[in-house]
Amino acid sequence: MAESHARPGIETRSIDWVPDGERHGKVWHQGPLWFLGNFQYFTIAVGFVGPSLGLPLGPTILAGVLGIVVGTLFMAFHASQGPVLGLPQMIQSRAQFGYRGVIVVLAATIFTYVGFNVADQVLLSQGLNGIFGWDPTLVAVGSAVVAVLLAVYGHDWLHRVFRWLLYVSLPLMLLVTFGVLTGQAGGGHVPNQHLAFSWAAFFAQFSAAAAYNITYAPYVSDYSRYLPRTTSPKALIASVFFGASGSAVWLISLGAWLALRLGAGDGLVGLREAGDHVLPGLGAAAAVLSALSLVATMGMNAYGGMLTVLTGIDSFRPIKPSRPARVVAILALAVLWYAIASLISADAVATVFTALTLMLYLLVPWTAANLVDFFFVRRGHYAVMDLFRPTGIYGVWSWRGLTAYAAGIAAEIPFMVLPDLGGWSYTGPMARQLAGTDVAWLVGLAVSAVVFLAVSRSRSETEEAAAVARSEEQLATA
Repeated sequence: MAESHARPGIETRSIDWVPDGERHGKVWHQGPLWFLGNFQYFTIAVGFVGPSLGLPLGPTILAGVLGIVVGTLFMAFHASQGPVLGLPQMIQSRAQFGYRGVIVVLAATIFTYVGFNVADQVLLSQGLNGIFGWDPTLVAVGSAVVAVLLAVYGHDWLHRVFRWLLYVSLPLMLLVTFGVLTGQAGGGHVPNQHLAFSWAAFFAQFSAAAAYNITYAPYVSDYSRYLPRTTSPKALIASVFFGASGSAVWLISLGAWLALRLGAGDGLVGLREAGDHVLPGLGAAAAVLSALSLVATMGMNAYGGMLTVLTGIDSFRPIKPSRPARVVAILALAVLWYAIASLISADAVATVFTALTLMLYLLVPWTAANLVDFFFVRRGHYAVMDLFRPTGIYGVWSWRGLTAYAAGIAAEIPFMVLPDLGGWSYTGPMARQLAGTDVAWLVGLAVSAVVFLAVSRSRSETEEAAAVARSEEQLATA
């Protein structure tokens, strides 16, 4: 399924199955990977969402913590699929949506990858310009180049770079946080702040935090698919959950403090100011490492986006997984996110909130169908070989998954609260009845899960069991 001899350091596999003999991953690598995946500037900016809507510090932190816990649970359960199947997440989703039907979900996933890197580029350009006066265009180009290189080198290099950055940045962030807790980082009452609790602002912060880790769901198993089949699901879920939630809770809380006690308008600038209060130069160093970690996360997004693009192409015209295909897909994504980010003039917090809201609406119906299928319908038993052919047991267009996805999106619309998009916004009739409180994604989650479970009763378990057995025989000789 892939080239047999790899150029040193460059991954050869892309959307193909990973044989047991190549399963060299370790569960403990997952914790640092996802801890650092959130241990960067974007996470700090998520903590600015509640304050931007007038939410006080305590409720902002509470909403952020609850949102992260809920969102990370979904993410961690998706991670457990990697060792079982040895496949990228979007290939596995063909079982729910069909060989070509998965293109519907792929479109939402591509939007997520591009949307994250667009927001990342805006955050980096504005933040580093605010701290050091660096030219925003040069920052954007430089971050894109580094992200592309990381994505090209692939799985193993992404794991290594994330661990290295974690070892260096963790002590600095501990010092900054110690300064905040002991009052050495400055801060206090900020004049002209009008703060008051509201459920609309609380749920906005809750949803932004939940979206932050739910949006990892389409590619979390891309990084666990190199783990052995014998990997303990409980150990893997715990490693991903505590890694991804620990750093997110920490930095969202720090972001809320920077916004409300330091009066910072930008997370990176606020981090520099707080750190330099503790120790001269500490803030600048912490800010630079936080920015570098965000660039590494952009590489992760580019890598996942590449797998999604190739899956989409392969769904209509079978392709051979190869290095050139990977590189071309990554470069195309880089050009796209750079061009879009260059046209955005909104402030960083507004960009982050808008991107997270749209990602959540689009991905929640998919995550509901995918997890219900894996844990309750097929219980982890799939005909892997059939996922790579349109004549397989899962069909070309699977009406079950597509129906559940469409039902979830339709159910969300009356409850949606879309933030400003170029002067246009939308608040659904049910959301207006709830004083602007956004619960659309919770409604979509429940509806898609129930619908998929209901329509799956009509599938032929005997026929699928035979296909699974044939597939396992073929994989044994692959």
